Amino acid sequence: MAVTANGRQFNRSTHTSNKQLAKRILAKIEGEIAEGRFNLPRSNPPALESWLREIVYAVPNLNTRRRYTTSLDNLISYFKTAKISQVSPERVEAFKKARRLSGVKAATINRDLFVLRLALKQAARQRLIGQNQFDSVDFLEERKERRQAKVLSFEEEKSLLAAVESPLLRTLIMLLVNTGLRIDREALPLKWTDLDLDDGLVTVRETKTLAGRRTIPLTESCKQELVRWRQLTGPEYSEFVFPAPSNSSIHLKGVRRSWTAALKKAKIDYFPVYNLRAAFSSRLSAAGVPDVFTSQLMGHVGGLLQTYSKAVLDFRRDAIRKLEESRRQAISTIPEIPTLNTTQ
Repeated sequence: MAVTANGRQFNRSTHTSNKQLAKRILAKIEGEIAEGRFNLPRSNPPALESWLREIVYAVPNLNTRRRYTTSLDNLISYFKTAKISQVSPERVEAFKKARRLSGVKAATINRDLFVLRLALKQAARQRLIGQNQFDSVDFLEERKERRQAKVLSFEEEKSLLAAVESPLLRTLIMLLVNTGLRIDREALPLKWTDLDLDDGLVTVRETKTLAGRRTIPLTESCKQELVRWRQLTGPEYSEFVFPAPSNSSIHLKGVRRSWTAALKKAKIDYFPVYNLRAAFSSRLSAAGVPDVFTSQLMGHVGGLLQTYSKAVLDFRRDAIRKLEESRRQAISTIPEIPTLNTTQ
């Protein structure tokens, strides 16, 4: 069918071999034109590079913007001066193949594809292109290439805590393994105002997704560790739970060196401290906590009852009670390990 709107002719298939149905589709389009509701894509869409930069630079979260910028560079390097209307499914598939042949892992390619999909989706929404060509593109299967996260056992946890010399690191480990917080985005920036130690709650406020904003009940052992840490530092010293040693007005940025040393002393093979989040998730599942509540406590997108905060908090408390009981039973069967004398 061919229709004219705003002085331009627009041709496209009705995607049917039924003449009567095709006529009805044409009549619908003509009705939209008559009522001013039909919008043609622009005749001169922008270059992919300039559009990608506009999308990426508008991302408010600095860490996310940096991640997207890396993908932006990869996409521009391949598509060069192409316009957004020239990004076809065939060209995207060729991009995926070229990246694969250069030795890039599927997860990295998928991050690039995510940024491209976001840009094309926004372009279609603003009628810069007639259709989002990414709708015909699939992401790569990356699960087989993922390195399995190390799950800290209760015995290893006991050895690790006995080897830790820093009370700050000990408190951080207890917090991570009992709450599943993301260390860089949620744990290290934590403020004392985010903790309710009387009621045993930690509230995550600064996060990139709505699902990430959540309240997590504290296990009794984690709560006691935080109380001891507060007695050493506390809000009077810094608003942050984990302040930087050289400047208490900012939070600690990382613990890689002390974390590596603690693992070595405990004779545990190195793994990223972020993997303590996997230990929290695995222990919840082992304790019989339903997946939906595990996902909520982890701050994953989705899940039921997210709008029913009171009911969710009750279920979360029950989940943490199961976790605490599971930990107590496991720890009680492990022989005592001498704990190092620690000072702040």
